[in-house]
Amino acid sequence: MAQEEIEIPPREAMEFDVVIVGAGPAGLSAAIRLRQLAAESGKDISVVVLEKGSEVGAHILSGAVIDPVGLNRLIPDWKSKGAPIDTEVVEDRFLVLGPEGDMRLPNIMMPPLMNNHGNYIVSLGALTRWLGEQATELGVEIYPGFAAAEFLTDEKGAVVGVATGDMGVGRDGEPKDSFVRGMELRGKYTFIAEGVRGSLAKQFIRKFGLDAATGPQKYGIGLKELWEVAPERHHRGLVQHSFGWPLGNRTGGGSFLYHYGENLVSVGFVVHLNYENPYLSPYDEFQRFKTHPAIRGTFEGGKRIAYGARAITEGGWQSLPKLTFPGGALLGCSAGMVNVPRIKGSHNAILSGIAAAEAAFAALGADRAHDELTDYETEVREGEIGRDLKMVRNSKPMWSRFGTALGVSLGGMDMWLRTLFGGWSPFGTWSHDKPDHSALKPASAFEPIAYPKPDGVLTFDKLTNVSFSATNHEEDQPVHLQLTDPNIPIAVNLPTWAEPAQRYCPAGVYEVVQDEKGNARFQINAQNCVHCKTCDIKDPSQNITWVCPEGGGGPNYAEM
Repeated sequence: MAQEEIEIPPREAMEFDVVIVGAGPAGLSAAIRLRQLAAESGKDISVVVLEKGSEVGAHILSGAVIDPVGLNRLIPDWKSKGAPIDTEVVEDRFLVLGPEGDMRLPNIMMPPLMNNHGNYIVSLGALTRWLGEQATELGVEIYPGFAAAEFLTDEKGAVVGVATGDMGVGRDGEPKDSFVRGMELRGKYTFIAEGVRGSLAKQFIRKFGLDAATGPQKYGIGLKELWEVAPERHHRGLVQHSFGWPLGNRTGGGSFLYHYGENLVSVGFVVHLNYENPYLSPYDEFQRFKTHPAIRGTFEGGKRIAYGARAITEGGWQSLPKLTFPGGALLGCSAGMVNVPRIKGSHNAILSGIAAAEAAFAALGADRAHDELTDYETEVREGEIGRDLKMVRNSKPMWSRFGTALGVSLGGMDMWLRTLFGGWSPFGTWSHDKPDHSALKPASAFEPIAYPKPDGVLTFDKLTNVSFSATNHEEDQPVHLQLTDPNIPIAVNLPTWAEPAQRYCPAGVYEVVQDEKGNARFQINAQNCVHCKTCDIKDPSQNITWVCPEGGGGPNYAEM
């Protein structure tokens, strides 16, 4: 149906005190804390949470070992309330892998903050769904399947809410018979809790210059499979981390194996996205990692039951942007609150949600609206989150500058010194040098990497694994992976970097296809996209922009 044949109605609007984009740990914690404070004070504060996934938790992907410090503060009686947290860490192992063997690092060498005593192995997706239930019981309105597509401002430029994307738009951009206009959700304050490299967070950071005084944000890509292993190979409560092979010394990254639940093992692999070799494929490095003699035995007789991938913020303290803007704030991973050495971010996400809620509650009580929540910024930087990030501030830049062998050792030394001397270290604060997309060197400086063919038992091809992410998108909709210039992939990226999108994407979205005449064509298989955001980060020409597809699309991570 042509656009002129259908009348596009104006968007309807709904009014709330606080609008939250993203039903992850940060957004839900903010919603819960706001309603807790409202109940304690006898006030009625209206809170709405938008979630682009088909349900709460559908897009949540993490290891995950959680530090319960945030949850203890938010819901102290979480155990009696039935939170899906029942596997306490009982053993930590740290391995350095070589091509044939491994070396275990003595736990006594590790800085105390790396100790997982008192932490829990969980499915963060299951925990997020439980947080959603707690929020709903407190009166929070949660709308899954609705993607926030743009933000709304008043005449002074302050943020006054967001609008959801239109539904039922065809690939050609024209409304279909199923067309439904998006909604405006207006609030006195708007919290952005989209997770890593959120499409709205990017816009806010650019519009308000929130990163003007910080270094570039740094990222990794995390790939994960969930396995059901043979009972005799399961060690409930075991946390194992490793670094080294198959990555070279100049490529940062590492891995984890977390044993929890009933014979479940989460296996994950992280590659820092400042790698230099355009022929490197993070996905194939992950598959190769599982074949190491110290790793493969865990999976013999087991079966993979889920797969997913997600970008991770790694910039830490030096890359933390200004958190507030007129009318709202950035929460959790939208701002980059991951503690990289600990591979943990959910505790800081929850703490940030609590801090934002308390700042907004105070502002609402003073009849304020659409201004800056400066108390939130102060609490994050001077409180528990800031202390957590400052203790590990040099780990990532040292690793990037000196490589794995020396960089990890120096980072560990820096953490030890800060532990022993109350946060002081002679190393001071090191900066990040450049954005990850500018780290790639020309393909002419490297030889293509011949990765082993997947065996279908322990290792798998991309498309087979993507089917285990339950990813789905409405096919007849505009492509949500937008090229600023459609000529760049073939004219620039292919001759210079061998078009690395074919390899850095963990879902087979990007292909270079040859026609019968030998002419190359860049193909985007948007249906495969698992919303990891790697392309938005790593494309060397910064030509790809990830925007929200129609709400409800993407992966559906059941227990990831």
